[in-house]
Amino acid sequence: MKRRYYLTLLPLAGILFGMWYIHIAASDVIYSDYIRLVNSYLPDVWNPTKFFVPDVLTRIPVNYLSRIINVAFFGFNTMFDRVLGVLALGLSGFVLGKYCRLRKVGAVWFTILMALMFSLNKWEMLINGSGWAHFLAFAGFYYHYLVMDRLWTGDEKPGDRKLLVILPFAITILTAGPYCAVYSVVVMMAYGFMAILDYRKTKRFEKTYLLYALCTLAALLLYMWSNSLTVEDHAAAAEVGLFTQLAQTPGFFVRFILISFSSMVVGIEEAIAAFKGNIVPFAILGFLVIAAYLYALYLNFRYRLYEESMVPLILIVSGGLNHVLILLSRWIFLVDDYGASSRYALQFQAGIFGIILTFALCRNEMVMKKMVRGKYRLFSAAVVSFCLLFLAGNAYTTYHELKKAPDRKGTFEIRAQMALNFEEMTDEELRAGFEYRTTRPESGAQVREALTILKDNGWGVFRPNK
Repeated sequence: MKRRYYLTLLPLAGILFGMWYIHIAASDVIYSDYIRLVNSYLPDVWNPTKFFVPDVLTRIPVNYLSRIINVAFFGFNTMFDRVLGVLALGLSGFVLGKYCRLRKVGAVWFTILMALMFSLNKWEMLINGSGWAHFLAFAGFYYHYLVMDRLWTGDEKPGDRKLLVILPFAITILTAGPYCAVYSVVVMMAYGFMAILDYRKTKRFEKTYLLYALCTLAALLLYMWSNSLTVEDHAAAAEVGLFTQLAQTPGFFVRFILISFSSMVVGIEEAIAAFKGNIVPFAILGFLVIAAYLYALYLNFRYRLYEESMVPLILIVSGGLNHVLILLSRWIFLVDDYGASSRYALQFQAGIFGIILTFALCRNEMVMKKMVRGKYRLFSAAVVSFCLLFLAGNAYTTYHELKKAPDRKGTFEIRAQMALNFEEMTDEELRAGFEYRTTRPESGAQVREALTILKDNGWGVFRPNK
């Protein structure tokens, strides 16, 4: 397609697919995290005391604006948040489209990227609208990487240098929340790598890289300061420290990391159903994904792809560090497939995008000339195998998720009926039915409190026109 219409059409098709999915899989009713959000911020979404809290920078401030719009125009409709999530996911698609246009990435590679981006391996994030801003954060991450890349490769546009100062603060403070950790570290690592490469070439230290890295660090420190004022509220199964647990159950950590990597091929629900508790298929898939990471890293350094573009390497490192972060932060629950949850697919998929883009850049003429016949055959076999693995696994996951969609919607409709009759139900029934902190005795009363707020104001399932 001469004018590359596919760079626009495919993300648009992905958005339409996402909209259709949330229509057939969800309906307007609060549950899970929404209970806490309603109790914390409603009914008065304009109240400054709810905004200017000590840890405001950790609250993802863009959510305050979205809640105001949702309450003012839609009577607090959870579908509004889900639509925002799909649109933000589509925004990531458009950003990658801009990158692919800049680096002349072909239609086949972009189609693979979009198939993986709009895979339903992230179904949980899509239908739990309370996390819509996380999709926006990743669109911001990808855009920041794109601007960095333009500066690095000499394709700089007017205003790019100002953007590199502003973007870390806008992304980290307004949208990223806890996702800012890996993003900030990867950006600073990239600037350091750029500075080293530039110094080796020019024998001169480029101070602008230091400036941009310091802006990223400043934004991260602001977030960390605000986060230090947060009161942690979760119950962990582990009663000992990380190293003690590692010494006691090393196999648990191996299973955890392999299963989390395998989730980028097949969703955990589909994998459990297919593998029937056998750890071997999980291990094989996990090793294959890790092999794809290592091979892509090898290609980046062997053929110096980072001189042509830094983005694939940034994405690979980002995906890998997210796996490490989830292991370090979630091992405490002592569930070996916890890291394979659908909610983490958004973080992990960055690494897969980096792998695919590495393969795409390796197809250019200069790299092909450097490959001897044997290595070219190995490269071609590896590329085809890994791409088919990711595509087949994600297609399998998406197919089965679409089959489950009516049942998921049925659960939401049952929950909506429970909400309308909540005054007649016990706290135990509310706690279980709305999936809110089911191990805590006070959760049922908190569900009742949230539903009372909605009923008193005629919002959500209590809107007059429902």
